[in-house]
Amino acid sequence: MTKKPWQGRLEGKTSIDLERFSESISFDHRLYPYDIEGSIAHARMLGERGIISEEDARSIVGGLERIRNMIDRKEFTWDPSLEDVHMNIEHALTEMIGDAGAKLHTGRSRNDQVALDLRIFLREEVRGVASLLKGLLGALLNKAEAHFGSIAPGYTHLQRAQPILISHHLMAYFEMFRRDLERFRAMTDRLSESPLGSGALAGTALPIDRESTARELGFSGLTRNSMDSVSDRDFAAEFLFAVALCQIHLSRVAEEMVIWSTSEFAFVRLPDSYCTGSSMMPQKKNPDPAELVRGKTGRAVGNLISLLVTLKGLPMAYNRDLQEDKEPVFDSLDTLTGSIGIMTALLTEVQFDTVRMEAAAAEGFSTATDLADYLVARNVPFRQAHEIVGRIVKRCIEKSWELQEMPLAEMRAFSELIESDVFESISLRSSIEGKDLPGGTASGAVRNAIKEAREYLDQIPDR
Repeated sequence: MTKKPWQGRLEGKTSIDLERFSESISFDHRLYPYDIEGSIAHARMLGERGIISEEDARSIVGGLERIRNMIDRKEFTWDPSLEDVHMNIEHALTEMIGDAGAKLHTGRSRNDQVALDLRIFLREEVRGVASLLKGLLGALLNKAEAHFGSIAPGYTHLQRAQPILISHHLMAYFEMFRRDLERFRAMTDRLSESPLGSGALAGTALPIDRESTARELGFSGLTRNSMDSVSDRDFAAEFLFAVALCQIHLSRVAEEMVIWSTSEFAFVRLPDSYCTGSSMMPQKKNPDPAELVRGKTGRAVGNLISLLVTLKGLPMAYNRDLQEDKEPVFDSLDTLTGSIGIMTALLTEVQFDTVRMEAAAAEGFSTATDLADYLVARNVPFRQAHEIVGRIVKRCIEKSWELQEMPLAEMRAFSELIESDVFESISLRSSIEGKDLPGGTASGAVRNAIKEAREYLDQIPDR
């Protein structure tokens, strides 16, 4: 059994049960590029400061680069008895270059090492998530442009409410995911402080140079308190929150794709390539990708709760509980990136039945509010207008009329202020175009929103 680097204080072999229970190499090996990157910067700094010889520093850097190549080529064997990615790499380095490898950990603890690795990992992955979200926003914007002018029913409480443009509905999704993108972009500021040099909790008495390693690793500054540096996982919790909220937004879109693709709605046709069939019912076409996105949202929310509960009772500074930070982060990242990818593809390929959607918008008294506004424009107090229109709707239901089908004479029985021009005021197009204000569903407002959104996307970097 491999000797542990920390075994000097303890006698005998570690229980195999404890090794199995406490190892993290089965998942934290994913951090190896960042662990090696941080170790190379640390080794160079040790050499430059004269803490170790320049020759040893060069030997360490060369060995770490060879190990990285071995791992990249899948020629490296991970040893669970060495617990984690840090000890596996350090052990392999010492085996490869001898005593110089044992000098790598000078002035450093696994506590600041893992805090560093996870920050660099998230800094890179956050950029990747932002890039994927830019692609999703582009798909939504393209669809909004393609369906500009088409009418759909708008809903509240899943009941038909008021007519809107399909583009307006799609741009509502755009705004949700724009906020997500901005959350991930803003996160990079709080990932830009290097914890390396904080040691186990109190720093180190050796004359290290934290600034030089921070610069080499692309950080803009340093963490300000060594105890906080090794125990802080706010950045991981913030990442998990941003993932959970973005996944919830994806789930909302997925839910509408599921509902809208049913025979009852039939507003959209999903591509066969992104649907599945039934093992028993030959007629079925199931929206499985959207349902899976909806289902995976529970994982993302659960991962956030998992880390928050882990953090809530921890005393200063580092505690082994913090090993539980990585699996939620990795799982949520993989869940989100997969979900964004599949929803981007689905939204790119989905087809809207614009004829059916406009017909649905014309049903269910969706312009009743416009009739109330018509009366308000004739000096009827809104609450009175609301009551009058409510009674008109009730009469229409009794007669099985839509609002547009009600005879003018019948309508005037509820208010003599209603004239023949009322039917133009309660048409779908008039209802939509009347809401010409910033954020409204009128074609001019939506055109401006699309234009602004295109300009916004153009200034977002691809990575």
